[in-house]
Amino acid sequence: MDKTISTPHLFQPLTLRSVTLRNRIGVSPMCQYSATDGVANDWHFVHLGSRAVGGAGIVIVEATGIAPEGRITPGCMGLWNEKQIEPLARIANFVKERGAVAGIQIAHAGRKASAALPWNGGAHLSAAQGGWETIAPSAIAFGGDLPKVPRAMTEADITRVQNDFVATAKRALAAGFNFLELHAAHGYLFNEFLSPLSNHRTDKYGGSFENRTRLLLDTTRAVRQVWPDNLPLAVRISAIDWKEGGWQIEDSIALAKLLKAEGVDLMDCSSGGLVPDAKITVVPGYQVPFAEKVRHGANIATAAVGFITEAKQADDIVREGKADVVLLAREFLRDAYWPAHAARTLGHKLTPPNQYARAW
Repeated sequence: MDKTISTPHLFQPLTLRSVTLRNRIGVSPMCQYSATDGVANDWHFVHLGSRAVGGAGIVIVEATGIAPEGRITPGCMGLWNEKQIEPLARIANFVKERGAVAGIQIAHAGRKASAALPWNGGAHLSAAQGGWETIAPSAIAFGGDLPKVPRAMTEADITRVQNDFVATAKRALAAGFNFLELHAAHGYLFNEFLSPLSNHRTDKYGGSFENRTRLLLDTTRAVRQVWPDNLPLAVRISAIDWKEGGWQIEDSIALAKLLKAEGVDLMDCSSGGLVPDAKITVVPGYQVPFAEKVRHGANIATAAVGFITEAKQADDIVREGKADVVLLAREFLRDAYWPAHAARTLGHKLTPPNQYARAW
């Protein structure tokens, strides 16, 4: 393993290319479903900024649509036009001022797009409800509350989506982000191409492992050409589909090797989300083994996610070489100052903002 993925403990800095995380704790991308026309607002500023104040090493903005039809819901954030840059730039600037790395995840939801807000049921929206046509590698519905049959993408659609990812990456750079993640997990578009359960194509984008990975690899290569060499690029994957006949951990290791060769610096290892009937056993740290296997199998830095709640648990993941970064989601919703509290538990001390120094 090279020096960039040496992981003594949770509060040791980590350098990826020219960017150094002050610790190995990250805010996982978490959809807030609170944007209007894809534009970030004060909710996003406070939500993300407070976690940077709380001591996170990296704060990653939620899945951000590369096109209006790529959003999960009408309330999802986007970065497909120029007016969306400034509100995100305000967030990125504040996060960096508070000592955290400002990251953003860019995404296309594929067949899971055009859904209602979660607190309104989360089901597919009809055209009368403001829904839109969905696209996917094959005309196969997700199922359950998302029954809409997507339109199978043409090669022109594929080229357009790839170009949209590149254009969005440029806007993310203009907004001041210094860490970029491509979302290829949770049953969204890239994940739909990767898995044989959702990709039944017979052209160069379907069938073999080589063909099913083609869109993600081609897009990663194109994004890496516009994303500066000195800034890290990550990819979030669903390491397994949790269903027989689907994507497996061996596929993820093989994919990680290919992505590393294209300039990817970190694999963010989640799982599931592709099919509604996946059988998942959720226990503390249930996805950590995926990050560990990808890390050692592909010799690449990884992020671990999934039911990580305790300071010692997170520290052990790093100390034992299971992952290089620990990303928290729900735990950060419960406690924006989780890193500060974890540092106290583990015998470390974070430097507080001057305004809070009397209390830390």
